[in-house]
Amino acid sequence: MKRILIIEDQQSIAELERDYLEIDGFRVDIKSNGKEGLTQALEQKYDLILLDLMLPDMDGFNICRKIRKEKNIPILIISAKGGDIDKIRGLGLGADDYISKPFSPSELVARVKAHLSRFERLTGQSSRPTNEIHIKNLIINQTARQVYLGGKKITLTTKEFDILNFLASNPNIVFSKDTIYDRIWGNDSYGDITTIAVHIKKIRDKIEKDPNSPHYIETLWGSGYRFNA
Repeated sequence: MKRILIIEDQQSIAELERDYLEIDGFRVDIKSNGKEGLTQALEQKYDLILLDLMLPDMDGFNICRKIRKEKNIPILIISAKGGDIDKIRGLGLGADDYISKPFSPSELVARVKAHLSRFERLTGQSSRPTNEIHIKNLIINQTARQVYLGGKKITLTTKEFDILNFLASNPNIVFSKDTIYDRIWGNDSYGDITTIAVHIKKIRDKIEKDPNSPHYIETLWGSGYRFNA
């Protein structure tokens, strides 16, 4: 999962950026002042940084220069200072793009994706690990056995993960409780298949906005369960 750091002192703008990015499957951290943002950027691993220029405690241009000395990652400046001089100065200090406020959230996400793709092509990195399932704002990392919803990590038990991974790996296909039990517990296992319903309920409680009206895992009465992609 790609990690993005937002350094922005206006909470409403930072949260708007975060919400749109998390919907697209990014993991987002926010720092509301320059000093904390700079420390976070230098000490943690991020794939891209969104940087505001007009911070109360530290000049955004200075932050950009310090980050660029240490990190080779995309830096996108977002600022109400839309003059050509500021743009030229920001790009000259190593920023990869300059977005003026107010901006379209969808355009912001598009630019983030474009710069990440460009950076991956230049560095030879893969744009998306093949061991990850991305469906809407749900990400399942099969190798690490981790699940993220809207950028936030979801803790699942071993069997909960196995069931979710199995259904999500076969989207829009109906599986009976017997089939799910056989695939997760094995054909030679003996037990009560009603445990499937219990596990499904627990999964829904963790990944569904409204578990009583599930969006991801649908029940087809008399048939089984289906993961909607």
